Amino acid sequence: MNRTKFLLIFIFLVITGVWAQTGKNPSFEEVISLQSVSNAKISPDGKNVLFERQSVDWKENRYDGELWISKNGDTPIQLTNNTEGSSRNAKWSPSGEWIAFLSKRGENTQIHAIRLAGGEAFQVTHTDGNISSFEWSPDGKKIAFLQSEDKSKEEEKRSEKYGGFAVEDQEFGLDQIWLADFDPSRFDRVPLPEQMNDSLFKEERKAKILIDSATFSVNRFKWSPDGTKLAIEHQPDPLINTFFKADISIYDIQSKTSRVLVNNSSYDGLVDWSPDGKSILYGTSLNDDVSNYYKNGKFFRIDTDGSNNRQLAKDFDEDLFAIQWTTNGIFALSWQKTVRRLINIDPENGSATIVSSAPERIWNYTFSADGVKIAFTASNDRDLTEVYVDNFPMAGTKPLTRSSKQIEGWAISNSEVISWKSKDGQTIEGILHKPENYDPKRKYPLLVIIHGGPTGISTPSAAPSYVYPILQWLNKGALILQPNYRGSAGYGEKFRSLNVKNLGVGDAWDVLSGVDYLEKKGMIDGNKVGSMGWSQGGYISAFLTTNSDKFKAISVGAGISNWMTYYVNTDIHPFTRQYLKATPWSDKKIYEKTSPMTHINKAVTPTLIQHGEFDRRVPIANAYELFQGLQDVGVETKLVVYKGFGHGINKPKERLAATWHNWQWFGKYIWGEDIEIPVE
Repeated sequence: MNRTKFLLIFIFLVITGVWAQTGKNPSFEEVISLQSVSNAKISPDGKNVLFERQSVDWKENRYDGELWISKNGDTPIQLTNNTEGSSRNAKWSPSGEWIAFLSKRGENTQIHAIRLAGGEAFQVTHTDGNISSFEWSPDGKKIAFLQSEDKSKEEEKRSEKYGGFAVEDQEFGLDQIWLADFDPSRFDRVPLPEQMNDSLFKEERKAKILIDSATFSVNRFKWSPDGTKLAIEHQPDPLINTFFKADISIYDIQSKTSRVLVNNSSYDGLVDWSPDGKSILYGTSLNDDVSNYYKNGKFFRIDTDGSNNRQLAKDFDEDLFAIQWTTNGIFALSWQKTVRRLINIDPENGSATIVSSAPERIWNYTFSADGVKIAFTASNDRDLTEVYVDNFPMAGTKPLTRSSKQIEGWAISNSEVISWKSKDGQTIEGILHKPENYDPKRKYPLLVIIHGGPTGISTPSAAPSYVYPILQWLNKGALILQPNYRGSAGYGEKFRSLNVKNLGVGDAWDVLSGVDYLEKKGMIDGNKVGSMGWSQGGYISAFLTTNSDKFKAISVGAGISNWMTYYVNTDIHPFTRQYLKATPWSDKKIYEKTSPMTHINKAVTPTLIQHGEFDRRVPIANAYELFQGLQDVGVETKLVVYKGFGHGINKPKERLAATWHNWQWFGKYIWGEDIEIPVE
């Protein structure tokens, strides 16, 4: 009798899909609390590796990033511990004796430094503003940095007389280059209190502005290898859309003169100096300011006298990132479908070659001064991002870090790349996540999670998250599909251009055909399908909620509901003009064709809307418009506004809340559950 009862229970559990997982089903908090590593930097001599490790501080409700170091391949140890904020953007001094980094340990973000040999970190700069980036001089005696000009006194005077107001596109401070001396002897002795109050002492330690008469805003700069010049990328003002007018100049430090080197009528971006200091590498849209959001960037090398200007990697059909000109040649990273490879570009003939095969996705990299050693961060399908160090060419090595140990014993995703044909015959790839106890004989509920961008990309991952409880849904008994719809990165320029003048429409084809593909294969229950996404993924979900009745529930995160509403409110107006090839006033029909609100009267799907209160990228007016429209036509809807946030949810407590909101919504409409969100 007992044996019979056991067999019946066993059969029931297998059929219902709630048989025990092979691993632990983590809580939402545990997934959000996963520590991550990034920004690996190898020392000039190749012996030591710096990196950043991010953790969650639930009490202070923030993500904290601190610096860690591995010396001579030893187990990494923590280097900084800033209780007030993060320590980031670490850079080795040319000698490798010092490490400089940015940290806010008082009123403003400043440059700090610490010896490789150990000891306490010291504040290098003492400016009245926030420093955004910096570079060591090649001799290690100076540090140049970027800081916005201080207009606080002017604003205070205006406010006292006229109160508070702002003129659109005219309230800004130019980003300027400053220069600070780096004298290690200063850090051997802590200033006495009376010294800190002495005006002469303070003046000696004070940084100086490098170009005090500049009428442009600096985006980035690079020291020449001999330290006599700076290559500067600049634009007329720091406003986000003015990047189209960015140019490149060479500034001579001794003569205090500058000359323009590259000034196409479109974006020109500084990349790097050649190791011999005779040439500059730059990226450009080459007089094209109508399609640079989705076309491949173009890269050129030019001699500093303006001659020998020629394109590199001309035949390489994907965007290039993190480009560096080293003693071994020019290197970059690039998406190749769902993997991210290291690319080598020949500086002479411009040919581009893939030089890495593993790990599967490299996120950042740096070389030692002689080019013999490389440090990088990378991940594979079944692990978290780790820090690696290897000889070059890369022969394969074990990681320095053990981030993946955090998910040991967890029931993680079994993810694979699948493909299908869309409505127009286009091949679409996507990531299919399966639970560890996946049973091919079952039909599972399906949840579709759509990435942003549109030039983003979804990849296989052991523990994917954000505000969607992916692991918990898998372990509950669902499949997850993340489609790389047309416009996604990694598939070439032609593919990224397929949703130009076809936003939403073609994207919806790709999502719906993916659902149909899985349903025809007998893998999913076609009556239990949901969709969600953030940003562009939120827009596509909004488009689906007003143009399809396939889904039982939808979640729209920071999504566009009406392209006209978006166009007049967003901080990146050119994005809309480039993808739709029009303004609302020149072609009203294309705005209607691609807007979810056009077909609001056909909406039937219960829709959760999530949005940041102060979102400038996709302004919250889009959320209110969709919310009101769905209410008017009688569709079940809920709008959750995350107070104080912009386009992303970047604090752990609110990310936890957003995760619970999605768990509750899809639990109700996919599984028929009444879920209460815990308050303790």
